[in-house]
Order: sequence, then structure tokens, then C-alpha cells
Amino acid sequence: MASRIISDEHDRAAALTWLGGLSLPMTLNVTKGKDRSIDQNRLAFMLYREIAEQLGDQTAEEVRAECKLTLAVPILRSENEKFREVYDRLLKGMDYATKLELMTEPMDLPVTRCFTTKQMTAYLDAIYRRYSEQGLQLTVPEH
Repeated sequence: MASRIISDEHDRAAALTWLGGLSLPMTLNVTKGKDRSIDQNRLAFMLYREIAEQLGDQTAEEVRAECKLTLAVPILRSENEKFREVYDRLLKGMDYATKLELMTEPMDLPVTRCFTTKQMTAYLDAIYRRYSEQGLQLTVPEH
């Protein structure tokens, strides 16, 4: 499935040209907003490493899984009806350890990959809040 971020009129014209060249029938899904940014993604992984180093009892991947499950899933459930329906039907009743395992390889349930930049900002803010309240010192990026 193709995914395109349309940020300006040039992008829109290019997408319409591309769309006009596709054969029918097709299904088109449009999402308002844009996908999380590469900088946001880089920041999240930096935070996972910093948190793991400061806590000392978890790997960065374990921190990532915990953040995805406890911070990202609630954001996506509240804003994405399809995700909420599938998550609630298939995963909600599972025990915490199993859900945590689903957040890592080899399953690596897509959660933050589905985020818009606004949702990713809320997620990063939640990470800062949670771990700063625990006394961790996290890097705050310059804007």
C-alpha cells in the first residue's frame, strides 16, 4: 500500500497525477495530518536508550515496549476507531506480560508507526512526563 504526505499544492498535484494513473477498482484511505517525523522517531529511540541507561534494569527495547503499551496504545485507541476495535477484540483481555511481548520483535505490533505528528508529539510528551516524574534527566531537543 502506498502512503504519501501531502504538504503543499505541488504534492497534491503530484498525488492526483499518480492517482489518475492507477487502474480501477481501488480503495483510497485519507488521513488528516501527517505521519510522525523522522526527527520524532529519532528522539523516541534516544529517549528509550537514555531511560534504559538511567534505570539500569531494562534494555532500551524493554523501555520501548513498555512505553508503546502503556502510553502509545491509549493514544491510538482514543483516536483511531479501527485500531481500538481490533485491539479491544484481540488483545485487551490478555495479561500484561503477553501484551508487552507483542510490542517487541518478532511481532512488534504497529502502534507508533500509525501515529500522526500530533499523536507522536503527545506520546513524546507523555514519556517526558512519566520518566521526569521518576527523577530521570532526559535530553530536551532544541527547536
